[in-house]
Amino acid sequence: MIHRKKIYLIVNPVSGTSRNAKNKLPEITSRFLDHSEYDVHFMFTAYAGHAHEIAKQAVSENVYCVVAVGGDGTVNEVARALVNTEVILGIIPLGSGNGLARDLQISTNPQKAMKVIAENNVLRMDYGIANDHIFFCTCGVGFDAIVASNINGRKHRGFFMYMKEMTDTFFKQKPQTYEIIYPGGHIKNQMFLVTCANAGQYGYNAYIAPHADIQDGQFDVTLLEPINLLNVPMIGAQMFAKNLDENKKITTIRTSELTIIREKEGPMHLDGDAFQSEREINIRLVPKGLKVLVPKDPSPLDRTDPADVFVAVMRSIAPYSPTSHKKLKDQGQTEAE
Repeated sequence: MIHRKKIYLIVNPVSGTSRNAKNKLPEITSRFLDHSEYDVHFMFTAYAGHAHEIAKQAVSENVYCVVAVGGDGTVNEVARALVNTEVILGIIPLGSGNGLARDLQISTNPQKAMKVIAENNVLRMDYGIANDHIFFCTCGVGFDAIVASNINGRKHRGFFMYMKEMTDTFFKQKPQTYEIIYPGGHIKNQMFLVTCANAGQYGYNAYIAPHADIQDGQFDVTLLEPINLLNVPMIGAQMFAKNLDENKKITTIRTSELTIIREKEGPMHLDGDAFQSEREINIRLVPKGLKVLVPKDPSPLDRTDPADVFVAVMRSIAPYSPTSHKKLKDQGQTEAE
């Protein structure tokens, strides 16, 4: 008897706006995954945390691959259960921002994403831990965490909803003083945000750390100084053009561990989801602790994805310079406050 590889597809039925695509998943799956080779099971989440529970069950059953079908929250729930195991993560990105999928260059087109599952090209990626909470893309405090906190619990998310919330928060937020401590370095200053990036982007191809690499064993920590309204257009364009590090308001630290000390407790975001966290946040990187399926021949931009089309326009406005690291501070370089 031929042993078939067991695959769980964990579907979040309410993530993003692609319900029609989710309804077509069985058809797409049967087209790309040979049922003589794969034993495919569909699991649907019913509440927050359910995807994590199903993924933990899959690990106990030695399932070959668990595919997260949904947005960044679903991917995080599933992936957390798979770290430091031999079970492989697959992603069908049907959420709103789709940060990790975009960074791995997995298409938001369900058929193209399913093709990645069928190609079976495995990459071992790093992940981060912030005060015992696991993340895969970014974690941070300040402006981005406040935005994430304000949209927590909203049923319908999308690019324009995020833009509206960012605008509202910008006029209400006041910069805080943050102390950043890392091996060989120490910075204390007022900042608009502090983002610790394992992957380069938040989602929607908005790159907060354009040179971050999920396999290099280090975070790219982006420090953004206080800004005014006149700074916003250029910062926005540079995020989508993937050259934010060229901005004079940006400092980048490269390290595998750090401590953030802020004025008081408040929101922290992990992969776009926010929760209240302590005043002191200890962050460390775990190298190559997650196996994930990625494209064999990735395409940098998907012309069927509106977010990618927008990126192409922004890059024509603020051209990308792949060698720029104007204010990069590596682990071990001494800092002056």
